Amino acid sequence: MLNFELYNPTNLVFGKGQMEKLADLVPKGAKILLAYGGGSIFKNGIHEQVINNLKGHEIVEFSGIEPNPHFETLMKAVAIVKEQKIDFILAVGGGSVIDGVKFISGAVNYQGDPIEILQKRILIKENAVPFGTVLTLPATGSEMNSGAVVTIESTKEKLAFGGSALFPKFSITDPTVIQSLPKRQLQNGVVDAYTHVMEQYLTYPHEGHLQDRIAEGILHTLIEVGPKVVEDPANYELASNFMWSCTMALNGLIQKGVPSDWATHMIGHELTAMYGIDHARTLAIIGPSLYKVMFETKKAKLAQYGKRIFNLEGTEEEVANEAINKTVEFFHTMGMDTKLSDYTKEYNNTAEFIVKRFEERGWKGLGEKQNVTLEKVKEIVEMSY
Repeated sequence: MLNFELYNPTNLVFGKGQMEKLADLVPKGAKILLAYGGGSIFKNGIHEQVINNLKGHEIVEFSGIEPNPHFETLMKAVAIVKEQKIDFILAVGGGSVIDGVKFISGAVNYQGDPIEILQKRILIKENAVPFGTVLTLPATGSEMNSGAVVTIESTKEKLAFGGSALFPKFSITDPTVIQSLPKRQLQNGVVDAYTHVMEQYLTYPHEGHLQDRIAEGILHTLIEVGPKVVEDPANYELASNFMWSCTMALNGLIQKGVPSDWATHMIGHELTAMYGIDHARTLAIIGPSLYKVMFETKKAKLAQYGKRIFNLEGTEEEVANEAINKTVEFFHTMGMDTKLSDYTKEYNNTAEFIVKRFEERGWKGLGEKQNVTLEKVKEIVEMSY
């Protein structure tokens, strides 16, 4: 295995009824910025639960954090934190709200223009405003990691950042909250988590046997419960296994000591920024095409994946190819369209635009071997049309 350090200080508070612990988790006497997205937390009663459990605290509310949170919106919250002398931030929502709060947390005390955090991928290692989360939509794993993605609306860029100071102090994850979620969001959550695992697993054979088996366990679980939880989100067994799988997919554990890819995400982010396509759906568009274009690099691991996840038999080449087909079938089962043309008819120059963007940023080699060149990126995107 590769050398690694494992650090995850987030206190994950999992299960039904755990909102009652919120009062003990938030620092005594803290002045709180309560950050959320739209109005769903009012409809499902979560807003009322949060307020009731924070009696005695001074609370300033900030709403309107978008799916794929906008830098421009988050900077308004940064100004409020500074003006109101906020001590603690509470993110109530899904991955977008939590990612947005991570940016707010890191930007408040950043010495310089906060846009640099995104454009220069500045690591936030200190002086962040402490924050916690109440998860309402399982998908991204942001509730137990220190990474995030934010969109700069003015330039249509979706950029990742992170740092050791951006772990939530705590995250309350109650599986019963998914009961009121639309099917589309549940479908997205399953595919997002599945692809998170694939980015860390589907590289090349290595000595991280335990990481592989844990990753495969998450994939098996998502295949088993994913289609069912979309139809029956009130089923606590399904909901709890779905939520925990999403957290485990990206809390850092399965990435330690092994190579990882993330090219699917880097390309997919551009599709969200350009066309507003749901993040998970961009992954379902790009992932299979990337596996095909990078087939020779990934063939051995694709074959392992095909044998262990789908019980396929045959030659390495046959199993690896069929594993890609089975992945696409699963995405279709989860309600995903897997071609860009299913979402927009204005796709003809997409590949050239993305390649130009990557070239401007100096991203000339992505993936676990840095061999997803700009030429390969073009091929992957064009195959996704």
